[in-house]
Amino acid sequence: MTVAEQLEIIKRGAVEILLEKELVEKLEKAVSTGVPLKIKAGFDPTAPDLHLGHTVLLHKLRQFQQLGHEIYFLIGDFTGMIGDPTGKSETRKVLSREDVLKNAETYKEQVFKILDPEKTKVVFNSDWLAKLSASDMIGLASKYTVARMLEREDFDKRFSNQQPISIHEFMYPLIQGYDSVALKADVELGGTDQKFNLLVGRELQREWGQTPQTVITMPLLEGLDGVNKMSKSLGNYIGINEPADEIFGKVMSVSDELMLRYYELLSDLSTAELQQLKADLKSGTVHPMEAKKRLGREMVARFHGDKAAGEAEEIFVKRFRDKQTPDEVPEVKVAARDGKILLARLLAEAGLVKSNSEGRRSIQGGGVKLNGEKIADENCEVSAVGEVIIQVGKRRFAKVIFV
Repeated sequence: MTVAEQLEIIKRGAVEILLEKELVEKLEKAVSTGVPLKIKAGFDPTAPDLHLGHTVLLHKLRQFQQLGHEIYFLIGDFTGMIGDPTGKSETRKVLSREDVLKNAETYKEQVFKILDPEKTKVVFNSDWLAKLSASDMIGLASKYTVARMLEREDFDKRFSNQQPISIHEFMYPLIQGYDSVALKADVELGGTDQKFNLLVGRELQREWGQTPQTVITMPLLEGLDGVNKMSKSLGNYIGINEPADEIFGKVMSVSDELMLRYYELLSDLSTAELQQLKADLKSGTVHPMEAKKRLGREMVARFHGDKAAGEAEEIFVKRFRDKQTPDEVPEVKVAARDGKILLARLLAEAGLVKSNSEGRRSIQGGGVKLNGEKIADENCEVSAVGEVIIQVGKRRFAKVIFV
């Protein structure tokens, strides 16, 4: 591809490219010499399972891979034992090497559902960081001042609030930056919350006489609630190892607006195809439900295969549309609160019953369904994420949108 064509793909969904002019020069050199760029993204294996939020960077890596560039999937087994302090108001618990290595193995299995294993270089930063001597670490620490470290927003807040910052947390951006030196990276990808760390890599490369890497920041993907970053702790995530029908159902629960964001950041649709889809949705040529099904099939196929994608859609149709739910269901917005809400209370807040106690009686009587499934437990709690369809009796329906 030409530089302009590559740049169009690379820029899709990106928040910032620092500096775009440098990236253009690097791409021009790669085209003229036939030598691919070295593209790096690091992942600390602090949890065993990945969700769609993690795959935003993986999808961008895949695009670079398809453009013919050299991909380095860096597993931060060394940095993972320190714990990335980004966005944290307190010092993180240090993971054991055993936990980190166990999580790293599951990472390798999962990332190849997106990246081409034959064209991906999987590297561990302990290969070079564990070899640094005490004097090497002191030399690395000398490259940055405390004042510069305190320019980082989360460190500044903790310092101002007199919350403790451990010295080893100051080392994290430095050793992440040193990864770029060790790999001689041309480009590094990261979330917007990683911008400070990524820029440290540029400065350290200058110190080592290397051409500074181009930094590309990607947005933090919103979870099913459409507000907060996708996170397991918030329960608003779609795990890539979840069952196919679970992935499909969760995709179908997202808002129309969030659906388009997922398309932009996660789909293999070309930019032209995505623009056409947006136009078709706006004109009414394509119904949002059909667009979500298309996205759901693509996500399931990516992680479970085409056959599973078709089966997941069939399950969804049977479970939700064949339950005689009317085409036009009144929509009700309900506060998400602490992540869960009693179904009996939800029935009252949605206006389907007059009180919580009436809601309980309706559940006890077997007249309440949640997403087409009859609920018998009067103490049933509903995850306050995305959307659900609730039903009382044969004719009272509500589509609840948690906000």
